[in-house]
Amino acid sequence: MSVTSNNATPPTPAIAPGVEEYDPSRVARGEQDCAWTGRLGQRDVDAKLRELVPTFDAPFFQAGLAGYSDAAMRIIARRHGCPFCVTEALLDRTLIAGGRGFTKADLGELHDNIPGGVEDHPLACQIMGSDAKEMAAAALKVAEQGRRGDKFYRKLAYKDLTIEQIEEMRTQHLRPPGEGKGTQIGRIDPTEGLGDVGGGGGGGDCCEVEDETCETLIDEVNAIEPGIGNREPRIGSISETRLPIPDSRFPTMSFEVIDVNLACPVKKISKKARGGHWLQEPDGAIEILEAVREAVPREIPCTVKLRRSFNDTPEMAAAFERIFDAAYSMGYSWATVHARTVQQKYIGPSRWTFLRDLVRRNPDKIIFGSGDVWEVHDIFRMLGYTGVTGVSVARGCIGNPWIFRQARQMIAGDAPTAPTVIEQRDVLEKHFELAMAVQGEDVASRTMRKFGIRFVAHHPRGEEVRREFIGVENVGDWRGVLGRWYG
Repeated sequence: MSVTSNNATPPTPAIAPGVEEYDPSRVARGEQDCAWTGRLGQRDVDAKLRELVPTFDAPFFQAGLAGYSDAAMRIIARRHGCPFCVTEALLDRTLIAGGRGFTKADLGELHDNIPGGVEDHPLACQIMGSDAKEMAAAALKVAEQGRRGDKFYRKLAYKDLTIEQIEEMRTQHLRPPGEGKGTQIGRIDPTEGLGDVGGGGGGGDCCEVEDETCETLIDEVNAIEPGIGNREPRIGSISETRLPIPDSRFPTMSFEVIDVNLACPVKKISKKARGGHWLQEPDGAIEILEAVREAVPREIPCTVKLRRSFNDTPEMAAAFERIFDAAYSMGYSWATVHARTVQQKYIGPSRWTFLRDLVRRNPDKIIFGSGDVWEVHDIFRMLGYTGVTGVSVARGCIGNPWIFRQARQMIAGDAPTAPTVIEQRDVLEKHFELAMAVQGEDVASRTMRKFGIRFVAHHPRGEEVRREFIGVENVGDWRGVLGRWYG
């Protein structure tokens, strides 16, 4: 999302009275008493977090960013020190419909968000939706990489639908994000391939082949392209450096974490809540959280993304507390809390005061903070001021993977270094190569423009370079811009 759109404001400080007392460099080195070091008792990540995800070794990570955080962006971030990444939000209904011709989710491209080889780990898949059964089926499908076949997961989601519910779903269109009513990518038929469905029925096989045969085929595919499962093996080979799989519990390169999005300020669909709208309906939000946690294998952590409330009324503040407490009580490992309300969208400052108070009231819980982290010093300002376990870096890392390198430099006691023009060129070249492996040259040439115009913030003649990136149509154009401006 552009910070100059009607739905967002340019970078501004968060509401955090007294934050100027915290020296980011001293906080990073553990030399200043603050909420972060005081809560942990040491300058390190929470031991409980390391137990859940052993390679999560730094107090920050890359958030899921709609339209940005595909495998290419994630791998670039990891090469600069990012310890953990989240996919953009994927709609439950489209995940279940996957494999039947749908490539574009209502939020997120499906093929852009599967694990990108051994380098793209640890990774959380973020899902969002309007129905507890669909969310549960979608969560299980992504956790298992679809190994039981599409019919199995559709049957989980739709076997108890009434005839009226089936007919209503058949009339609904799936659309790309941000598009008008004229843009459609298809419809979903919940009964396709399931035999007699409605009123608790449901026939047909749950998988196109017997389970043993299906899993054998999956294993054979994974031996060639790890992590692709029963999807087309597109991006398993994009990594230049083959690293060991971080966690032996996931030999098929699935997601290490399933993240439920109850935060995104998207529109309702057919008067049904999804994303942040669930913060108005705590009963429904809790039902979704319970269904997902019950469906996903216990060894895979489930987490939740929240905003501080739907709006600033006492009623909505109480609803947030109820959902937040319920998530941890049913076994969710952590919550990432964005310090704006849903009604704010991305307009106006976030409230770090809310995060600070939430942590003080819940000192034993893993809580990540989000909102108004624009550059590396903001990571340590948030840590010092609020005491969160770690910081979710969102818009501040678009076109700026060096923020993760700089954060590690500060923890090591060194001054953060800005990228040289040569370093910028190297990243721009590699990012484009990875994007082509994920999307193909034609699509990558268009989508990389939005990255290029954000990378120019580091260039001494950024405005001139930005104008040239806007005109990029193919890889030749991209290389031409690099040749003219990046030496």
